Formats: sequence, C-alpha cells, structure tokens
Amino acid sequence: MPDIAALEDLVTQVRRDILRQVHKVNSGHPGGSLGCAEFFVALFQVIMDRKDGFHMDGKDEDIFFLSNGHISPVFYSVLARSGYFPVEELNTFRLIDSRLQGHPTTHEGLPGIRVASGSLGQGISVAAGAAETKKLNNDPHLVYALCGDGELQEGQNWEAIMYCSANKVDNLIVTVDLNGQQIDGSTDDVLDLGNVRGKFEAFGWMVHEVAKGNDMQAVIDGLNHAKNMSGQGKPVCVLLQTVMGNGVDFMMHTHAWHGKAPNDEQLAIGLAQNPETLGDY
Repeated sequence: MPDIAALEDLVTQVRRDILRQVHKVNSGHPGGSLGCAEFFVALFQVIMDRKDGFHMDGKDEDIFFLSNGHISPVFYSVLARSGYFPVEELNTFRLIDSRLQGHPTTHEGLPGIRVASGSLGQGISVAAGAAETKKLNNDPHLVYALCGDGELQEGQNWEAIMYCSANKVDNLIVTVDLNGQQIDGSTDDVLDLGNVRGKFEAFGWMVHEVAKGNDMQAVIDGLNHAKNMSGQGKPVCVLLQTVMGNGVDFMMHTHAWHGKAPNDEQLAIGLAQNPETLGDY
C-alpha cells in the first residue's frame, strides 16, 4: 500500500517548487500546476510502471504525455523529485539555454520529456499514436496523457477522441483537469464545455470521475480504477475535479493565477502555507 503521508509531504514540497520556480523569473503558470500536484505525484510515484532511467522509445514501460504544457512547473518538479534529473536544475526554470523551458521541449534532451507541448489541443493525438505503437509492438503497457478543460475547446482534441474509439485504442488513459478556469476567466464564461462526460461517452469512451482531485487517496484510487477499465476495447477518460491554485489560499478558485507569478511577499505567504518537507533546491 502506498504511504499516503509521505506522498502528501511530496505534494507539499512540489508546491514549494512551483512557487519558487515562477517567482524567480517572474514568469510561468502556478495556478494549474498547483491544482495538479496530487495527480503528478500519484502518477509518477504510484501508478505508472516505470523503468529505471529514461528511454525515449518508451518500450516495456508506461509513458506519459503532458498536453497542457504551460503547467510545466509541476511536471518539472515531479520529474526531478522522481529521479529524472537533479533537483537543483529547477533553479534554471525559464532561463536562457535552460533545459527547463516554459513549455516543455525535446531539443535539449531533458529526461522525462517525450514531446514538445504547450500548443494546446495536440496531446491526445500524440498519446494515441504512442498507444497504437505499443499495440503494434505487442507492448502491454499503458499510455497516459493529461489535458486541461479549457483545452477541450480546441477542435483537434475531438478528432483524436473520435479516432481513439473508432480504432479501439484501449491502452490509453486521458485525464482531463477539470478546474473550471482558463486564462481569460471560467470555462463556463469563455466557452461552456457542457456535459464533458456525456461528450466523451458519445464519442465511444469509458469515463471515470474523480470528484476529489486534490485528495491523494482519491486520485490513486481513481487512476487505479481507470487502469482496471483499460483493455476492454475502448479508450478511458478520467475526469479529475481539481481546484486551481490548490494549497495557496489566495490563488485558489480563480483564473487570476493562471499565468501570474507571486511577488516576494506573496511567495513568503505561499511557502508559509506549505512548510518544507524534503528540502528546497
């Protein structure tokens, strides 16, 4: 059984990493990153079957694609604290010639990054191709992807979603971060998504909802349930209800912190709400 207390300590440290990364360069996306901390920790520490080291071909292991690449701070933090590269490299976030660009890129060979992302709407397509490749190679492992709810306003998603069900890509698990916020406001105000579950089901997917997307046990249970749903002829969607800015009270429940860095005073407040657990970089 996973040590939930230890995983929650890691989540707290990841929140600190997120805040410190974006504060240092006065640039980045803390809101969605904070909301997905539990998901990333659960995925990389508990759920995925990962080999030691990083292998770009992803053979004989589960692999992950981040579609909404602007939440790179949480991705980088969890990759570093899962052993993909030194934690100290988080100090280089968004600096010139850094491997840790604002949106993940592949040209510098950062371990854990399989595709450049951040041009929204493309991740499900990439993950579908990787999942089909595993099938062709008789690799029984799974492909995971994460996209944002506002990102579903991009049309390419729905082409990919239709393709996956039509071709029975049942080794793919796509999680949608349902925090209800995007850069210009709430998703309801910008372009109402309607019944997201109903849409995925109408496109031939199996759907599992996780109502407490910032509760570690609930996230682990939900992702394990999704794993058990795979291999039944249909792709799987996890609808993860999260809170943007989770864990930092003045960042929560608002789009204002989608792409805004905290100042010195705000950083101090955020760090005080998330006491150091594993050591800063």
